[in-house]
Amino acid sequence: MYRQLAVMALSFCLALQASAEPLEQESARHRIGYGLVFSNDLLGDGKDRWRTGSLTSSRIYGQDWQGQAPATFGELLELRIQGQIIAPSDLTQLNPADRPWVGALTVELNSHVQRNGTEIALGGGVTMLGPQTQLDEIQGWLHDLAGAPEPSDAVLNGQIGNSFRPVLSAEIGRQLPLSDRAALRPFVEARAGDETYMRAGVDFSYGQLSQGFLVRESITGQRYRTAKGEAQGLTLTAGADIAYVSNSVFLPDSSGYSLENTRQRARLGLHWQGQRTTAFYGLTYLGKEFSSQSEGQLTGSLQLQLRF
Repeated sequence: MYRQLAVMALSFCLALQASAEPLEQESARHRIGYGLVFSNDLLGDGKDRWRTGSLTSSRIYGQDWQGQAPATFGELLELRIQGQIIAPSDLTQLNPADRPWVGALTVELNSHVQRNGTEIALGGGVTMLGPQTQLDEIQGWLHDLAGAPEPSDAVLNGQIGNSFRPVLSAEIGRQLPLSDRAALRPFVEARAGDETYMRAGVDFSYGQLSQGFLVRESITGQRYRTAKGEAQGLTLTAGADIAYVSNSVFLPDSSGYSLENTRQRARLGLHWQGQRTTAFYGLTYLGKEFSSQSEGQLTGSLQLQLRF
């Protein structure tokens, strides 16, 4: 199955690249947007556990931003790079009932379109897992710098091993205006590879956020800005979703982990856009992901962009 997924992901990326080359020559493709969002449970409930930290970067390439995605696949591309660390609740003592330590690096190429008011994103890529990512060394260095407990050898010896997993993803959503400042956006999402799931949810926004270009961070579901709109001021966002998860490389059945097939998320966020500064802070509740997980967790997300 994974070999088939790898061929599909590679074929999809090559198809996007092939469709993008003539567009690049004809329309002077260039980078039109950039977004970087940092998520960590220390910004939420203050506990260093489970979905403990991630850094996601998106670079948007296409013609000049016109306020919405184009109607042709391959015309607006997002190159996304994400690093994430997943950890047991105790970094010093190995607990077989807790989830294993995970370091994961993911690279994806996504194509965004909008047709008749419906927003569609399709993407493919690969996730690299295990000590080869060197994320265990990075966490140890950061914790040593902050005076926090470092992952023990026993915990790291039990981490998910080295492997590569192809990834395919898709999202379909539609913006439903409630007023000139408020909107609902129901969406459905699917992913296969590192985790396999189907998800449905809704986002709410109040403010001028719709004039920028937003993409969804996969772990929290928070939507972060990658292309700036013209309006300035505050925008409040909220959202919730539920997923059916059939498989997760982060919780392998072969190691005896019992996956929670139903996964819930709920989130709040506040965006600020000034003339030269864009900032975002969000809180996300992540429900239980495995049967022996005692409770959900609260994680925070932060984005800051300065233009000089």
